Amino acid sequence: MTKVLLGFSGGVDSAVSAALLRRAGYEVHGLYLDNASAADRECAENAAEFLSIPLEVVDVKAELEENVCRPFTECYLRGETPNPCIICNPSVKFKNLLAAADRLGAEYIATGHYARAENGALFKGRPSNDQSYMLCRLKREQLARCIFPLGSYEKAETRAMAAELNLPVANKPDSMEICFIPDKDYISWLGRRTALPGKGSFVFHGEVVGEHEGIHRYTVGQRRPGLLGERKVYISRINSEDNSIELALWEETFKTDVTARSFNWLIDPPEGEIAASVRVRHTKWETPDCTAYIDGDVVRIKCREPVRAPAAGQSAVLYQGDRVLGGGFIV
Repeated sequence: MTKVLLGFSGGVDSAVSAALLRRAGYEVHGLYLDNASAADRECAENAAEFLSIPLEVVDVKAELEENVCRPFTECYLRGETPNPCIICNPSVKFKNLLAAADRLGAEYIATGHYARAENGALFKGRPSNDQSYMLCRLKREQLARCIFPLGSYEKAETRAMAAELNLPVANKPDSMEICFIPDKDYISWLGRRTALPGKGSFVFHGEVVGEHEGIHRYTVGQRRPGLLGERKVYISRINSEDNSIELALWEETFKTDVTARSFNWLIDPPEGEIAASVRVRHTKWETPDCTAYIDGDVVRIKCREPVRAPAAGQSAVLYQGDRVLGGGFIV
């Protein structure tokens, strides 16, 4: 029987994934990446025991600090808006899954992501909860051994399967917060780690129109009411160099040109240019056609239709149809 090592959090997605993998004939083992509370770990252990899955627990707090928490902090101090899951997946989660799989002698690794892996390629999941965007920085050797059992399902179907299987986590709420900031208060979290930027200027079309409370509190695309009377203005740029935040009208936040650095390809890296579509944030509705111009690990993206408020630090992910070509960090 072929072994598979499943990233197991004890939530509904990983529990149903375990059941589906077992139904498909795999010998399933679980790996819990311990970076949270003892209660969370106990929940995963109880779910694994219910499913009769051997569970290994690995403490990843130090790795998470080095590879995710520190870069997350540095991004905010630069006026960027990082996505910690995109950073974590290749450097912590899937790295540890592969290492544990090799110790176990497991051929495959699996997670409860809503995406599809086929013959070493990554594809979108169902539109309602596709998570392929979050996996754009996987290494190709990681992706080659991946199985995503939920790739053809929607979350409502997953919950229905959990209920049919009488899983105790069938009604467990989805985890929406950043795993290392469980109270969702990232500003206080940042403040406990480092000195934060002070107050600075809101600038609209070259004129100072107000005072902000620190660049770490804002992100590109947010509306800032009350600064220009009834006029609706939005954050268009965050400047860490002079601690200012530029504002723009709604229509001025849309861009056709996006540049991404440190581009990670999930195909053989193309040369020159490539036709694709692009997603600049974890959203379901905005994926315009584009042409991507490649210059080493920097990719310049020209969109046929403008995308709203691309934010530095987020990822620009290229697709052809449902297939993920790769992704890089917006600058």
